Amino acid sequence: MGTRFTGIAASDGVAIAPAFVLSTSAQAVEERRGVPIGPEIERLEVALRAAKGELESLRETADVKLGAEHAQIFTAHIQILEDPEFAGAIRGMIEGEEVNAEFALNQVAKQLIALFEQMDNEYMRQRAADIKDVSQRLLAKLQGSSQSSLADIQEPVVLVANDLAPSDTIQLDASLVRAFVTDIGGRTSHSAIMARSLGIPAVVGLGEITANVQAGQLIAVDGAAGLVVVDPDPEEQASFSSRAAGEAEAKARLLALKDEPSQTLDGRRVELAGNIGTPADVAAVLANGGEGVGLFRSEFLYMNRQDAPSEEEQFAAYREVAERMGGKPVIVRTLDVGGDKEIPYLDLPKEANPFLGYRAIRVCLDRTELFNTQLRAILRASHYGKLRIMFPMISTVTEIRQAKARVEAVKAELRAAGTPFDENIEIGIMIEIPAAAVAADLLAKEVDFFSIGTNDLVQYTMACDRMNERISHLYQPLHPSVLRLIKMVIDGAHRHGKWVGMCGELAGELSAVPVLLGLGLDEFSMSAGSILKVRERIRGLRMDEAQTLAAEVLQLDSQEDVLKKVQTWA
Repeated sequence: MGTRFTGIAASDGVAIAPAFVLSTSAQAVEERRGVPIGPEIERLEVALRAAKGELESLRETADVKLGAEHAQIFTAHIQILEDPEFAGAIRGMIEGEEVNAEFALNQVAKQLIALFEQMDNEYMRQRAADIKDVSQRLLAKLQGSSQSSLADIQEPVVLVANDLAPSDTIQLDASLVRAFVTDIGGRTSHSAIMARSLGIPAVVGLGEITANVQAGQLIAVDGAAGLVVVDPDPEEQASFSSRAAGEAEAKARLLALKDEPSQTLDGRRVELAGNIGTPADVAAVLANGGEGVGLFRSEFLYMNRQDAPSEEEQFAAYREVAERMGGKPVIVRTLDVGGDKEIPYLDLPKEANPFLGYRAIRVCLDRTELFNTQLRAILRASHYGKLRIMFPMISTVTEIRQAKARVEAVKAELRAAGTPFDENIEIGIMIEIPAAAVAADLLAKEVDFFSIGTNDLVQYTMACDRMNERISHLYQPLHPSVLRLIKMVIDGAHRHGKWVGMCGELAGELSAVPVLLGLGLDEFSMSAGSILKVRERIRGLRMDEAQTLAAEVLQLDSQEDVLKKVQTWA
């Protein structure tokens, strides 16, 4: 049996291939004191310019390959180079202590990395990786060396590294890099996010995988299980190879459904859409037969930067998605920050209960200029496709009316300026607070549609922080109490002729599909990779039988019983 390592499941998929171990060519840093200050400062300036030039080139590549949101990562790296807390501190140490530039860089980087790694917030801790990436690039320039290139990969491999910087992942060739595994990292790290965007299986946070693998050793990876097997025995090799082949066959079978309707055996048709975070994600939605974008998480446009995106930046992103979807509907969720999504430059207050605090629509209604800028961008882009606006974290009718009033005010501004937009743009809300679910019939009078955000609805209903491992067993999306709220939302909307979608993780769960269908859900929105699996499932169901199933599970008293019922029913 091969040697097994368990890490963090960062990107699903199975792969088996020889290892390609990535290492940096930067040399050890010497401390030299009493050096001439002028030449050292000049060396630093030359290195900064060279590093900035490389980053600008990588930003252009990322923009073409993965889209504006991923390209923004390199903008953030350029900003680090220019930040007084970084480059200015290096200059200050050279001048104040008469030390060589490499040593000053190393000391400043260590201090900043330690500062970020000690922060309580996971997102901020991950920013330490950005400083490491920038520092390694700058050190390589100072030493006259080059960072490891991935251009040497000429055959299928599993990439093994301490960590993969954004500048590494942007160069990955998915046809050759079958998977990657790293010593450090988390699901929110840039490498994990890019792996999912590229469809490459990945396991991160393995500890010391680089110390236990030699170039050319056979490695098997199960991205969903967070499992890595080094030197798998013949039986394990056969198992992983068979599973990888099975995945390829399943993909081919599902692709045959790309242009087929999402329709049950007895004619009930629903819409299957994709969740996206950037314009680049549209390609995967279309490739998997998505009938629209059920959730454009606009907050990704605001992250990994030092100030809010301008109206023009947002307009360009929304217009690109609208045009690339070719008239298919696109739901843009307005800025949803707070809770577990921190954006430092917004300077949101620290709160004891951030998930119950100042977040999402509550921030937007308070910071009207921020909100107005986004609404102008969305409305302007609506002229180029079928955009819809969706407000998150709605709990009262008053909030809906206030948000709609902002939309009407912006519409008036655009009319006065002669700027075209969709006068009949649809407006909807996310149902993710139990109060909104209970009052769905009242809220439905105010909007054109609902989209159920089960991630938050479940944790609020069960009073269970989904990130808390001690009580994670209580996070139960198929608990009858949650299903009853979903039924209440659907019935309340349908009573007023409004449609209901779902954009939470539950929409892509195959075990939940027959129940949600039976409850009357009209639209399912999920990660692009789940669309065809759900379509296949729906095309094998009968609506009348799904309705009977849904009625039965609503009478059960636990998620375990619901799952048993669904499994035996199927």
